Amino acid sequence: MRSKLFVPGTQPQRFDKALAVGADAVSLDLEDAVPVEGKAAARASVAQFLRSDAARTTPVALIVRCNAVGTPDFESDVAAIAGSAAAWLNLPKIDDVASLRTAVAAIERAEAAAGADRPPLKLLLTIETPRALRRAAELAQAHPRVRALQLGLGDLFEPAGIRRDDLQAVHAAMFTLRLAAAEAGIDAIDGAWPGLDDAAGFTAEARLARGLGFVGKSCIHPKQVAWAHAVFTPTPAELAFARRVVDAAAAAQAAGRGAFVVDDRMIDTPYLDRARALLAGAPPSSPSE
Repeated sequence: MRSKLFVPGTQPQRFDKALAVGADAVSLDLEDAVPVEGKAAARASVAQFLRSDAARTTPVALIVRCNAVGTPDFESDVAAIAGSAAAWLNLPKIDDVASLRTAVAAIERAEAAAGADRPPLKLLLTIETPRALRRAAELAQAHPRVRALQLGLGDLFEPAGIRRDDLQAVHAAMFTLRLAAAEAGIDAIDGAWPGLDDAAGFTAEARLARGLGFVGKSCIHPKQVAWAHAVFTPTPAELAFARRVVDAAAAAQAAGRGAFVVDDRMIDTPYLDRARALLAGAPPSSPSE
């Protein structure tokens, strides 16, 4: 999920178009992008789209960002998308395990009622409050459906008066979330950059995230998808080195050695695991061979 493109649930005319942009995932938003008076109509539009042939056949991962647990719209959102082509449910403003378990129970009820032969919804948790960041590791391990954490820096920083252009502050939040995701063995995804035309700001934050092991970044405009892919797609040099590591590991194993040297670097199990993961996650367009 190098790129995750948000599309407002209020704009159904953009749903099909979003699938053709080239993003790895499309997130249909029923939360922040939808005013209270438009929630029901947006939910109906999203539910209809998720049962269309376009949604059922696309290779793009489909996500729905629902309204927060405890709001009047949460259970209606879940009921509307259960059994559809959505693979992920993005839970916003989740900051305690009890709320997460409440959400899972509602999802299980909705899936049972839908009766469709679809895989269980995976959960992407948005970590966007100080409390949630403090409990990120606990939340990440609270249920097997939780498969990724996403950082919401706007909601996390703005109320506290933390500057978004302070990369030291951004690094601190990213590092905490990344280690929480790593402890749980799940992915970390960076949040959205608010500057629609600010390629430099987007790229600087994305590079910081990639250096910390994030797999991708959220996008709020189609033009940002290419920026995300430019940062998060492994380079030919990275893939070539990973291949050399894997090949050298096979030779070392045959010789009965646990550690070995590649390009003047000592390599052992953690580096080998990283190389294998890089090769396994390389998108089809990457020159991994």
